[in-house]
Amino acid sequence: MTKPLEFWFEFASTYSYPAAMQVEAACAARGVPLIWKPFLLGPVFGAQGMTDSPFNLYPVKGAYMWRDMERICAVAALPLQKPSSFPRGSMLAARICAAHADADWIGDFVRAVYSANFAEDLDIGTAEVIGPVLQALGQDAAAIIDSAGTPEAKQALRALTDDAIARGIFGAPSFTVGTELFWGHDRMDMALTEAAVGD
Repeated sequence: MTKPLEFWFEFASTYSYPAAMQVEAACAARGVPLIWKPFLLGPVFGAQGMTDSPFNLYPVKGAYMWRDMERICAVAALPLQKPSSFPRGSMLAARICAAHADADWIGDFVRAVYSANFAEDLDIGTAEVIGPVLQALGQDAAAIIDSAGTPEAKQALRALTDDAIARGIFGAPSFTVGTELFWGHDRMDMALTEAAVGD
């Protein structure tokens, strides 16, 4: 019997981009239920004493990461354009995703937001970018964007971030299967194997 795979991601996270573009299809191929878990890395890094992305704090590591992303995206046939602002604010998209994580359109929304950030270099923190994404999915963009500012939507994202910290999640992307934690897009297959115990 398979177990759900929980995919923890941050829209500003570079390595979450290829993972987000592939995880739903990978889960479907293995018959594994997927649960989308958006959260914010800022509080996670803050709990570790960091005030910025480690890729900015350690320029050598950052330079390696961007070259690594070029290789990963080339293999996966994913377009990559280094964002002109990194890490880019993504609160609006994260709140929408947290409030609508069970919606049947959320996978398409997540992939479209990642493409906007890492393939098109668009400011995903703005309604001007997120609105057309929602409209393209046949959703009421104005209503959804307005609801993202409600206390309920804010609390949904805050609760997910608090849960991530409580589970010991320290970076994105991460995958959890029960109490097992797998960090990094390159651990997706391992997490899927853990989830697909009936294979």
